[in-house]
Amino acid sequence: MAELASKATLHLGKTADWVVITADAVWVGSTGPYAVHRIDPRSNKLVATVTLPGEPCAGMTAGFNALWVPLCGTPTTLARVDLQSNTLTGVFKAGPAGAEGGITTGADSVWLVLDKNGKLARIDPASGAVKAVIAIPPGSYNPIFSGGRVWITQAEGSAITPVDAATGKVLPSIPTGPGPRFLTSGEGKVWTLNQGDGSVTSIATGDLAAKTIALGIPGHGGDIAAGGGMVWTSMPKVPLSAIDAATGALKCQWAGAGGDSLAVGHDAIWLTDYNAGTISRIDLADAKARCNSKPGT
Repeated sequence: MAELASKATLHLGKTADWVVITADAVWVGSTGPYAVHRIDPRSNKLVATVTLPGEPCAGMTAGFNALWVPLCGTPTTLARVDLQSNTLTGVFKAGPAGAEGGITTGADSVWLVLDKNGKLARIDPASGAVKAVIAIPPGSYNPIFSGGRVWITQAEGSAITPVDAATGKVLPSIPTGPGPRFLTSGEGKVWTLNQGDGSVTSIATGDLAAKTIALGIPGHGGDIAAGGGMVWTSMPKVPLSAIDAATGALKCQWAGAGGDSLAVGHDAIWLTDYNAGTISRIDLADAKARCNSKPGT
């Protein structure tokens, strides 16, 4: 990791986790304090911190002029943060199924899995009310909206399930590597990071053809994001791996301290060091150039 020079590193809390890119900001969650932090990507400065009434434990997403943050606690809840005023504007009863889950927005709704038995909630972004509950395979936790569908990984299995967002119809599941958890979309595909064996599965959203790529980074935590023609993954001790999105080939990996969550935007890779409570900005073009210059790539 030492060869990837950081343009900026910001300390946010005891831990730093979950990263969301918006048009003019980078948002990061933390514990110690329970909060989300807004970074200005033009100056690389922290410009706002919004305190939360619980731990941001299950991803974040942006949509409908708000940041949506699932919170762990008793009971679990869902926080809404206004993107313009940087204020907490609602805490709703619909909460995440557990830690390491996820949330997404699309088709006029917020989508969140409510429990391990397979309840996908469609939430009204104005009121926070649950408009519908869709039965999905048990042990599914992490959704993403892409191509008119909500895709949910079955972490307690080896599959991903698409749901037609317009009709709520659950479509046939598609096999992945074991323990798929975090996921992203890009280059006409949905990509899953499979915690069971540390692989990545790509699913072409047109014909649903799946391909699994070995990375050798199994374990708890991690993240995956697409950008710059590449798919990037992060895991503790292997903070960054790069896959060519067109060919599905593993191009390079960087080992070392740090890692856990990441996002790509504003010409940069934004990578957290969970245990240090920091986020670093790595120049996207520099990372790609160093990857492409490595022998054998």
